[in-house]
Amino acid sequence: MKFLDLARVYIRSGGGGSGAVSFRREKYIEYGGPDGGNGGRGGDVVVETVEGLNTLIDFRYQQHFFAKAGQGGMGKQRTGKDGDDIVLRVPVGTEILDEDQETVIADMTEPGQRVVLAKGGNGGFGNMHFKSATNQAPRRANPGQPGVEREVWLRLKLIADVGLLGLPNAGKSTFLAATSNARPKIADYPFTTLVPNLGVVGVDGVEFVVADIPGLIEGAHEGRGIGDRFLGHVERSGALLHLIDATSGDVVADYRTIIAELEMYGGGLVEKPRLTVLNKIDAISDEDLAERRATLADAVGGDVLAMSGVSGEGVTVVLRALRDLIGRGGADGAGDGPSDPSGDGDAPWSPV
Repeated sequence: MKFLDLARVYIRSGGGGSGAVSFRREKYIEYGGPDGGNGGRGGDVVVETVEGLNTLIDFRYQQHFFAKAGQGGMGKQRTGKDGDDIVLRVPVGTEILDEDQETVIADMTEPGQRVVLAKGGNGGFGNMHFKSATNQAPRRANPGQPGVEREVWLRLKLIADVGLLGLPNAGKSTFLAATSNARPKIADYPFTTLVPNLGVVGVDGVEFVVADIPGLIEGAHEGRGIGDRFLGHVERSGALLHLIDATSGDVVADYRTIIAELEMYGGGLVEKPRLTVLNKIDAISDEDLAERRATLADAVGGDVLAMSGVSGEGVTVVLRALRDLIGRGGADGAGDGPSDPSGDGDAPWSPV
């Protein structure tokens, strides 16, 4: 299934049916009087979140959604049939934006959530409605109200417990493939990941969802590379995992590049609980690892973990740290204090 996280759709609710002008005409009934019924109500345009979807690809092939109009009123006091609603089914985590792409109309974060984007028009009154003591035979009826027509944007922000961050080729996809059943594309060139990927990761009987997004580069907030388009998919994450390539010539510069992009993007990403990890430690010597880890820890202002997504070294420790980080700060963004994710009783670890 192809991935699409932004779609523009055109919607129109149904117009109300017109009221009827009719008079009762039956044998042996001298004064039948008006009996025109009211028009039916037009259908609404509704957005509903459903489980099992993680893309907006359906809206690439259909962008226009029109609800049915109400039926006109009829004689014998018959009201017209209401128009059928039309329902747009979207994944959980979809934002509904106005045509300016900034005003949020609704944020769909719960399964089964329903929001009416455009209400159908009311049906018009038939002439029976206008009968009075001074107007026994009204010959007028109201037209139905027109439907509402508008353009909206659908933007998907995947909901995950942990969001992966890092420069291209930092090993994010390798980590996700090694710890979950997800099978993202892995290759030895930058920007291998072109769309976000989700994986369910488990450690010590606890499962959580990890989101991998395409790598960021300096100037991503200005549109360089793939840009910051996919950072929205980690906005809802309870914690962030920042992977840094241990084979890089300057791990501190790599760290600061990503932090600067988070600050420029905004959305509270830089304030989220974050775990910084040196990856690919199987490709460097122990002396180089100790030096780079200490240098990075000074820049981060806290502890830095180390692992290898290929060999599996240190992966369990990272997963346990993420589990603790989600448990402490996933809900409110604040930790309760240091813990020992490895469970071996060594010096406590603290997130940054």
